[in-house]
Amino acid sequence: MLPGMAAKPMVAIIGAGNLGAALSTSLTRAGYKIEFVISRSRGASLKKAQKLAKEVGAIALAGAPNAGAPKEMQAKLIWFCVPDSEIASAARALAGKLKWTGRIALHTSGALTSDELSVLRSRGARVASVHPLMTFVRGSRPSLAGVSFALEGDATAVRVAWRIVDDLGGHSYSIRKVDKAAYHAWGTFASPLFTALLATTEQVAGLAGVSAKASRRRMIPILLQTLANYASFGAAGAFSGPIVRGDVDTVRRHLHALRRLPAARDVYSALAQAALQYLPVKNKKALRQTLERKVESRTD
Repeated sequence: MLPGMAAKPMVAIIGAGNLGAALSTSLTRAGYKIEFVISRSRGASLKKAQKLAKEVGAIALAGAPNAGAPKEMQAKLIWFCVPDSEIASAARALAGKLKWTGRIALHTSGALTSDELSVLRSRGARVASVHPLMTFVRGSRPSLAGVSFALEGDATAVRVAWRIVDDLGGHSYSIRKVDKAAYHAWGTFASPLFTALLATTEQVAGLAGVSAKASRRRMIPILLQTLANYASFGAAGAFSGPIVRGDVDTVRRHLHALRRLPAARDVYSALAQAALQYLPVKNKKALRQTLERKVESRTD
């Protein structure tokens, strides 16, 4: 901790989107005082900030680039929860509005490093990137208890972030700057692209005469059991179906049925190829040939 900083420093949140709202709620529950919620602009963003500020007992401010933060701000920890493309500009906008020596500045990007806050570092702040491996969507505020956080940045800021994550019930680990892009790609596979796979699965259900709504309801048990199997036995132990058995004829039937959905057919083929590489599969050679013929038929 910095000299004179409280065990649970007062916090200012920049950005009142899905992640900022979930973080503010979790921090408040963990005993942290949110002093300000600062929105990027007026209008809808300010309304979100005002609503969130009311929930957590904070003050809402509008227009970080214009109004910015009041010079009398007591918060020693400034947490940027804005889109990746706006972190550096938001930091520049606030750089001249506060005395940064003795403050901690954090951002929540999974892909970008702490250097996005370099303008604040140059003014005396200690900075770090603190990314929770969790999905945040409208209408949902997931608990951060049990969530893994990847931390990178100045030693002092990382120590403060580590303690905060502990207070939130999360789990911290250090990540190298050079690994951030691959880390974020991993997270993208775990949630957004997994959601894209589910959306594709709904389209395939349509080929079988099942509506998207019905397919969601009917898929939940198998999805939950698959995740439970993965958690208990790992990928190899959770893998089932025709590919693991090396059932070439069934795979051919699948590819034939999917000819009416080229995008879904491509997804099937790509995931099947990944299964051949990463998972225990019987009859690999014949399966690979079947999948390769599918690719050739698309390019002829």
